[in-house]
Amino acid sequence: MATAPRQPDSVVDAGAADDDERGSLVDLSAWLRFSPPWLASALLHMLVVLALGLWLVSGQREEPLVLDAQYAEEVGEQLIEEPLNLDLDPELEVEEQTLSINPLPQVDDPLAAPELSLVAPNPTFSTLSSTADQVGVALTGREPGMKAVLLKAYGGTASTEQAVLDGLRWLERNQRKNGSWSLKGPYTDGGTTENIEAATAMALLAFQGAGYTHQDPPGTEFYGVVSDGWDRLLQSQDDAGNFFRANGFNHALYTQAQCTIALCELYAMTKDEKLREPAQRAVDYCVRTQSPTGGWRYIPREGADTSVTGWVVMALKSAQMAGLDVPSEAFFKVGQFLDSVQRQEGSRYAYQPRDSPKLSMTAEGLLCRQYLGWGRDDDRLRRGVYYLLENLPRWTNGRRDVYYWYYATQVCHHMEGDEWTKWNNVTRQLIPEHQVKRGRERGSWDTKIDQSHGTTGGRLYTTCLSIYILEVYYRHLPIYQQGLLSSF
Repeated sequence: MATAPRQPDSVVDAGAADDDERGSLVDLSAWLRFSPPWLASALLHMLVVLALGLWLVSGQREEPLVLDAQYAEEVGEQLIEEPLNLDLDPELEVEEQTLSINPLPQVDDPLAAPELSLVAPNPTFSTLSSTADQVGVALTGREPGMKAVLLKAYGGTASTEQAVLDGLRWLERNQRKNGSWSLKGPYTDGGTTENIEAATAMALLAFQGAGYTHQDPPGTEFYGVVSDGWDRLLQSQDDAGNFFRANGFNHALYTQAQCTIALCELYAMTKDEKLREPAQRAVDYCVRTQSPTGGWRYIPREGADTSVTGWVVMALKSAQMAGLDVPSEAFFKVGQFLDSVQRQEGSRYAYQPRDSPKLSMTAEGLLCRQYLGWGRDDDRLRRGVYYLLENLPRWTNGRRDVYYWYYATQVCHHMEGDEWTKWNNVTRQLIPEHQVKRGRERGSWDTKIDQSHGTTGGRLYTTCLSIYILEVYYRHLPIYQQGLLSSF
């Protein structure tokens, strides 16, 4: 029997491989025929995704980095004047931030002004229970964070703040057991006339100007001083809103204005609803006592002078800050009175219509004009301020007038800029320099600081006005906000 020739091993192996390959293809074909449709679809999509991925990877190419240098037409100020040496490890001086020590509550706009009051055709009443119609009279500068910023921005120093603190400590030492203060003592150089309500209001204004209120928590320096003072002062207010209880008739409306300023400020700072009703009563009394000529003097509705009128205008503006009702007609009538005492087209002011202009009355009249709407660039205002700057505070005989300095300081602070710098460079040195530095009266200012009214008002009067001057950096925000605040 013939046998088939033996095939080489390689051929046998190849045939076996062909059989295996055909078996695999048969198996794959059978698997595809009998597998569910969704599995086949998934396999197909997977293959497509893999193909796209390989195509994208293969399509990427490295491009050379090309720098396109552009040159300005003119060479500007160079930020780096010398070559940088990266091997050095320079010591950087970082200014200490003058922000709030404690977090302040978040608000949408911390310097937002309330809407302006509408102008009534016949303005015999307030058309809107608004707060201040300018941000400049807001009291937010007394808050801890803003206070530090404003001190630095407007030229306050460690010396001015220490002088304020020492002055407040003197007032604390001389507060009477019932919470009030006295114009006559127990300190030396007391005033010639007693007026408990006026003395108490002036002291409270000094504490509130630095941000202290009756709501300060235990442990705060001066804790209880403001609350005790207000417990006593509110007992003096009658149902008509009047605070005056002293004998001197020429004190009556001065006292009312000072008490009203202090009460409206406290309400504006704290929004304590228990204060709203007595504050509104005090404001209403001020409005009712306005004279037909538009100002105020010693007796309700009789006569007017620039001195008393200026205090009452500040009281009514404080009421607006607090959101209390103030008739717009009251301010219109004040403007008419100021017209009667102005000189040189409104750049200077007299005490009464028939008098000659005085420095103190000019400063007070210009402050009223600022509050009533004169713009910073008003020529009359600028000429008046220039006149004040020609009469900077000095300690020479006949030139010491803390009453004038108090009002002129506010006017120049609202102007900001060079006007404020020139004035502040003098007062921030002069006022602390003449504060009593040792002894029983340490922290106060004696009556020599005011040669016109120091003896009459006494040491508490001169001390409070001096403190107000040194608190000007944060007591009221500048009306025009040409400097720091315009960038917020």
